[in-house]
Amino acid sequence: MIRFRSFAAAAAAVAALSLGARAQTTLKDAYHGFFRIGAAVNTRQCAGQDAAGAALVAAQFNTISPENDLKWERIHPQPDAYNFGPADQYVQFGEKNHMFIVGHNLVWHSQVPRWVFQDDQAKPLDRDALLKRMHDHIMTVVGRYKGRIGGWDVVNEALNEDGTPRRSPWLQIIGDDYIQKAFEYAHEADPQAELYYNDYNLENDAKLKGAVELVRKLKAAGAHITAVGLQGHDNLEWPTVAQQEAAILAFKALGVKVSISELDVDVLPAANRQPTADVSATAVAAANSNPYAAGLPDSVQQALAKRYAELFGVFLKYHDVMSRVTFWGVTDGDSWKNDLN
Repeated sequence: MIRFRSFAAAAAAVAALSLGARAQTTLKDAYHGFFRIGAAVNTRQCAGQDAAGAALVAAQFNTISPENDLKWERIHPQPDAYNFGPADQYVQFGEKNHMFIVGHNLVWHSQVPRWVFQDDQAKPLDRDALLKRMHDHIMTVVGRYKGRIGGWDVVNEALNEDGTPRRSPWLQIIGDDYIQKAFEYAHEADPQAELYYNDYNLENDAKLKGAVELVRKLKAAGAHITAVGLQGHDNLEWPTVAQQEAAILAFKALGVKVSISELDVDVLPAANRQPTADVSATAVAAANSNPYAAGLPDSVQQALAKRYAELFGVFLKYHDVMSRVTFWGVTDGDSWKNDLN
């Protein structure tokens, strides 16, 4: 019987199924020559407080992303204060283990302190002032890790589900070109770094169409965009193989790479009517929120194994355009989905 206690264990079984590898083959070795395999790590793992998690990451993965330590609220909590300690530990952990290090993220509507968009009288900034604040932040953060962090999620989740631009403070104050400016500043700060646009649900037709148009406009404006991150917050039925393939091919046609940047597969009943990875969407935990509290039934474990095999089959088919596959969390116990309230 196959029993999965973590994302890594599930994917290790997929490596064996997909590539005929022996069970002890590590993920990074199983997919060597196809694409990098990564995990999102937290502060405790990078600091060595979660020794088991850190050892698992070092053994299995060759690229890492930070769950929170490079987000604006953590690294730049006050106008005149940066908190580089946890981010430095994260980068040092990746360097020690000879990994490709990803920076997540520079411009997002969430986990940004309110002061970022306000002057010292708590009034909204104007366009030029917010552009300067964005520029200074990106130059400081990307500049600090120039040549060490290999790729950056420059802009995160800038689209609504229907593919239209999200009415974030960035858009409302700066205007439609704020994304272009973010890429411009990131390239200025580190001309050698890979630069990504990252979003969820891009496998859905409307949002995919919006993302394709966004990337097309960025490229036409001369932006240095290397890849699009398909977050991959999936479940046992969605996305279909056809949807996954269509999304990958759409960006390949634009001449950019694709990464699966935040992969997890949810086996629980949907907590919301519409599947979403929006961190502002919450659900109140109920008695039936987790019918598998005593353990995942073997039938569901087998379905999960088949689902990972199905997804990785697509990733392998299009390995020429895939840059990496990163699991969002080292184990199920680290999952962001555990916090429903």
